[in-house]
Amino acid sequence: RLYMTLGMLTEGGITIVGAIETVQPMVSGTVRKGLLHARAAVESGQPLSNAFEANGLTTPISLRMLRVGERTGDMGPMLTQSAAFYDGEITRWIDRFTRTFEPLLMAAIGLVVGAIVVLLYMPIFDLAGDMS
Repeated sequence: RLYMTLGMLTEGGITIVGAIETVQPMVSGTVRKGLLHARAAVESGQPLSNAFEANGLTTPISLRMLRVGERTGDMGPMLTQSAAFYDGEITRWIDRFTRTFEPLLMAAIGLVVGAIVVLLYMPIFDLAGDMS
């Protein structure tokens, strides 16, 4: 969400410092502190990629994308593409988790249903045993 919002704001013509100031209230406390330090670093002349890297606001892939954006002068689209990449990554992770969890859940449901069936038939078997 951070990268998507920053990308949309910079694509809309807002400076990166202004975009960081706008985004700060939307993020958690630890990210807010990192953004505060990153904003100060950018204001002092450091590249955005270095400021984000120093404050733990980037991953290796997004760091490379930020550096490409700095070289080409297209920071907004690179921030947006980075956000889109991680949205896809999260979707793939959730899909993998679901594919792994689904068979386990089905097995657990099968065991519960089997236990209920056995518990329902136990009195019938006890009665049949008492009759003979």
